[in-house]
Amino acid sequence: MNIPANLKYTKDHEWVKIEGDIATVGITDFAQKELGDIVYVEVDTLDQTLDKDEVFGTVEAVKTVSDLFLPLSGEIIEFNDSLETTPEKVNTDPYGDGWMVKVKIANPSEESELLSSEQYKELIGA
Repeated sequence: MNIPANLKYTKDHEWVKIEGDIATVGITDFAQKELGDIVYVEVDTLDQTLDKDEVFGTVEAVKTVSDLFLPLSGEIIEFNDSLETTPEKVNTDPYGDGWMVKVKIANPSEESELLSSEQYKELIGA
């Protein structure tokens, strides 16, 4: 199971990479394995400001559709357009080319509520 130590995580299986006031968000290796083959990623919240834990999109696998929850309050400033034609990047490279959105962080104090890699490993029993 790939759980990079330099990222933060949520109980809903999103990962977060924080660079200044921008957070890059995707789903974890654990989540993509649980979902199976990803066939579609929908994010219709571009340019919207959402609160922490609000749904920012959905990810569709062969057998199921799952909501994507925003790990930090802020404005969705970028969507990984390449996922529209190659959603399988979420399976093959969840922490790289499979990223989903970039968020301009509205409330940096929320960062302390994210899980470390060790806490996330505990959560999933890894």
